[in-house]
Amino acid sequence: MSRNTNEGYSLRDVGKLLGLTRAVVVGLVEAGFVAPSRGPRREYRFTFPDLVLMRAAQGLAEAKIPPSRILRSLRKLRAQLPERMPLNGLRIEAVGDAVVVSEGDRQWQPDDGQYVLQFQVASPGGGGIAFFAVPPPKSDAPDVEAEFERASALEASDAAAACEAYRRVLQVDVSHCDAYVNLGRLLHERGRLLEAETTYRDGLRRCGAHATLLFNLAVLQEDLRQPQAAAQTYRTALEAAPDLADAHHNLARLCANLDLKQEALRHWSAFRRLTGSR
Repeated sequence: MSRNTNEGYSLRDVGKLLGLTRAVVVGLVEAGFVAPSRGPRREYRFTFPDLVLMRAAQGLAEAKIPPSRILRSLRKLRAQLPERMPLNGLRIEAVGDAVVVSEGDRQWQPDDGQYVLQFQVASPGGGGIAFFAVPPPKSDAPDVEAEFERASALEASDAAAACEAYRRVLQVDVSHCDAYVNLGRLLHERGRLLEAETTYRDGLRRCGAHATLLFNLAVLQEDLRQPQAAAQTYRTALEAAPDLADAHHNLARLCANLDLKQEALRHWSAFRRLTGSR
């Protein structure tokens, strides 16, 4: 699309360049992702950085990134954008909260994490711009799920090798929640309690309020003779998964020992309801 970029881009221009409907563009403006100027008739006028930000917002939203994180990422992206389209083009990539802009053929390879956004902005001729999807870079990393299955199969025969295999999974995919669960459990079973605690907490930082990670951490805290901390962790696990019967059982027992009689009764009742026991 050839045009005088000093005039900015209209809603119609944005629709053609990005494939977005008017409603979506207006929604991005109202959500604060971009702040276009106004023309003489109060119409929106978008800049080149606005176009890139909207394309990035669209891609991040499609990747199910929460709006608050999208806003943080876009602020970082905006700080790296030139005001006009460079002659050799731009490449925009995002991994988690990291958004990087590179010009021309320069490549960026993240240390960890999963690609959630990749696209390229080019100038096909005539002073215009075009947006292109680009594939993520090829990786020599092992197949994560194959390595996870291998680790699971090793648990019965060689727990140490299974732990190493789970660590390899986490080197490739730092958000593999099941790998944190299984590695932490194996370390706990082998008596390496502090390593297990570190593993569970790392998993919770990466995976959020994951009920199984929280439950396993609470069991570990009991073994570390931290009953009050364990009780609070069981409560947090139940906020994530209210039907987790074993958490109700263990929390009821802890509450009884801590002389929290009413809470203990509530959790015994929930446990009996969920398991059908009397």
